[in-house]
Amino acid sequence: MEKPLALTLGEPAGIGPDIAIKAWLRREELKLPPFYLLGDSGFVGRRAKVLGLDVKFADVDTGHAAAAFSDALPVVSTGHAATCAPGQPDGRSADAALASIRHAVADVRAGHASAVVTNPIAKSVLHRAGFRHPGHTEYLAELAAEQGQTPQPVMMLWSPLLAVVPVTIHASLREAIGQLTTDLIVSTARIAASALKNRFGVKNPRLALSGLNPHAGEDGTLGSEDQTIVAPAVKILQAEGIAAKGPLPADTLFHDAARKTYDCAVCMYHDQALIPIKTLAFEDAVNVTLGLPFIRTSPDHGTAFDIAGTGRANPASLIAALRLAARMACPKAPSSPKQ
Repeated sequence: MEKPLALTLGEPAGIGPDIAIKAWLRREELKLPPFYLLGDSGFVGRRAKVLGLDVKFADVDTGHAAAAFSDALPVVSTGHAATCAPGQPDGRSADAALASIRHAVADVRAGHASAVVTNPIAKSVLHRAGFRHPGHTEYLAELAAEQGQTPQPVMMLWSPLLAVVPVTIHASLREAIGQLTTDLIVSTARIAASALKNRFGVKNPRLALSGLNPHAGEDGTLGSEDQTIVAPAVKILQAEGIAAKGPLPADTLFHDAARKTYDCAVCMYHDQALIPIKTLAFEDAVNVTLGLPFIRTSPDHGTAFDIAGTGRANPASLIAALRLAARMACPKAPSSPKQ
């Protein structure tokens, strides 16, 4: 029997429990890969009642999760109960959310699960409880550290229409420009190319690197960074045999014809990458963390406190994240990751 996916609870007061339940209810219709939820079955059961959904839950250990999946939503206890109401986060949410992430990573690294799929967390809630990381990505990198070596986590946003990777992630625009170096671009692009080849089955990944400045600097008249930082990175990647091109003007990189010329756009800062993919694929984009010794995907949306417990949460992005995690765990050989 295939190994199940480990799905985290996310922020308990958010829509994570809602979309987990909704995804499981559509398991047969959509032929979803087996997964189990890491949390507290009593809490999730109460959320199901609030939603008016008839759901059977199974308290299991990881070894019995896949077998239980067809008849009940498997829930593996983390030992941290959640008590908050929908849309009303409190400090008690933090332990339940973080324990779920730690447990999922431990299960995958122990070989009990094939991948980690994370529901959205509320960073503001975690920070008030002493969480010191900018977000999920950096926390996962710490959990993945071995013998003092912390991997470089790389964020990919994937959808059937577009795949993007931002070189700098959770930083202000001013800080992002200061962080940008040729070495960082090269290391990020290498990780992206390796993942496309080994996890997505792309034989010869094509990378399009955006410029930092308008019109990719217009030959230095709109800033020198594209000539002195980005262009040298492209040359290094090309010399290593990676099909990279750029720096390319970001404002013409994402229309239909342009997207057909590459498998992934490597962008210089957060919004340069995320605005186009959220415009094109808001409902089904998936957040993937590359560069870790395990697979991690996540819905590309937040906790949506305003609709938690109302029944209005759309599980489409979580369903896409579950499917992509299973695909990455057993890659085939498509011609493009955008399939």
